[in-house]
Amino acid sequence: MVINLKQLYDIVGEKIALNYEVDIQNLNDLKGYSFSRPITINGAIVNRAGVVTLDYTAAFTLHACCDRCLIEFDRDYSFDFEHTVVRSMNGDNDEYVVTESDKLDMDELALTDCLLQLPSKMLCREDCLGLCPHCGTDLNENECDCNG
Repeated sequence: MVINLKQLYDIVGEKIALNYEVDIQNLNDLKGYSFSRPITINGAIVNRAGVVTLDYTAAFTLHACCDRCLIEFDRDYSFDFEHTVVRSMNGDNDEYVVTESDKLDMDELALTDCLLQLPSKMLCREDCLGLCPHCGTDLNENECDCNG
């Protein structure tokens, strides 16, 4: 969803409510990630005293394979994000979202925010024991007789 922010930038007190889903088709092209349902976005973009802020919650279900035991699982995630949105900026600063031509690609921003919050290791559960490196037994289900 591309949002035109021109009026929001120009009028103090202006607000744009966000309540939509990122199309699942846009999520299927990501290598290494499989979404079980669309990303749901709820929040608002507000101009308060000339400062434009974006506050939103992104919720989704990710289908993953455990990095330790290789079991497939679904996990629900919900993340809160807050950004200051600006028309332009001199230099680089990761604290601000710069909009080109007063347009914000909300889908791209939400997807980037969500992916950066995901753990580097996907585990089916916190205490997953994984597979025996010698015989391949799932140590969550059975013990093995290996001496390794």
